[in-house]
Amino acid sequence: MITVMLVDDHPMVREGLRSMLDTDADISVVAEAGSGEEALASIETVRPDVVLMDLRMPGLDGATTTERIRVLLPSAKIVVVTTYETDSDILRAVESGAVGYLLKGATRAELTQAVRSAARGETVLAPSVAGRLFQHARKPIQATLSSRELEVLTCVARGMTNLEIGSFLHISEATVKTHLSRAFAKLDVSDRTAAVTTAIMRGLLTEVHPRPRSTDA
Repeated sequence: MITVMLVDDHPMVREGLRSMLDTDADISVVAEAGSGEEALASIETVRPDVVLMDLRMPGLDGATTTERIRVLLPSAKIVVVTTYETDSDILRAVESGAVGYLLKGATRAELTQAVRSAARGETVLAPSVAGRLFQHARKPIQATLSSRELEVLTCVARGMTNLEIGSFLHISEATVKTHLSRAFAKLDVSDRTAAVTTAIMRGLLTEVHPRPRSTDA
């Protein structure tokens, strides 16, 4: 019997996943959690074989929850089940230790097969996700980021605010936001954390202490 925990902040999604899984005699949903915090509170007691994890939730998101479960219960195999398939979301899930990435449009057969495969320690990827990872692997190490965009991202990685970055680089706060927006678009991400994570994974952020410059690039 493969035991499963469902982690999703939407009760109807959990109900739908449970209804698809409970029809198979070798799979049993033994626990549900409506948040990352709730999942962490019970994971060591429930000790499921497989965790189906939502990616974006209030409070602790799926990637952070996955990282912490991997510490608390290394034997658990975590499969992200989400509606999102941007490069940054996929990379964060993989980096956090998830063994699989499925979209919520998966069929019952795809879902149950994914649970069985994950329980065996196999990697489980939706076809579209596998394709995006393959394309990402083929991208050149250096993205087409300007030197100023890289400087701004390095400052972000150091925990600086937009105002602090502007003062450090001698540019306006509005110009900082412009550089960040351009960097987000080039890296196919939507926030500062994802931009830094993606840039680091591509080997772009190598200068720990960027030097201020007197003119805008």
